[in-house]
Amino acid sequence: MTIHSFPRRTFIATGAAALLTGAAGMIVPARAQGLAPTPSMRGGANNYRPGAPIVERIGGGAFWMTGTVRRAGDGAPLAGQRIQVWAHTTEGHERDPQSHGATLTDANGEFRLEMPQIVPAFGQAHGHLAYDDDSFETVFLRPLMAHSKDTSLSAHFVLQPA
Repeated sequence: MTIHSFPRRTFIATGAAALLTGAAGMIVPARAQGLAPTPSMRGGANNYRPGAPIVERIGGGAFWMTGTVRRAGDGAPLAGQRIQVWAHTTEGHERDPQSHGATLTDANGEFRLEMPQIVPAFGQAHGHLAYDDDSFETVFLRPLMAHSKDTSLSAHFVLQPA
């Protein structure tokens, strides 16, 4: 019996090549599963006001609520989708009409709305967002801020057609 000795470099290079080429069909290509819809979050609908107006910004600004909206399944960005934003801020409570506003997504499915600094309510600094149009299922989000002094918060929607 002959024993072959391979230098470590040859062994690593051969293994990497085998992985990249599929090693005689043993590697199965990844299959796209599709993008799952975003479920509504508990407490997300608290103080929701149907029909909040589309605004350039809420109050005095200085804080940014941002995010994306995509279609479930293929993940395509959704332009022109109405996202409502509200929160407990330095200028009002989340139940106050002046603390609510809506914006539309751009061609890339992105939204950005300036608002007053979010402050903790019930011990947590958080925002509220809603997609509430007829084309897709309604989704309410209640993302938490990592730190109450953060000046932005991002939330992402993946919508299921209605």
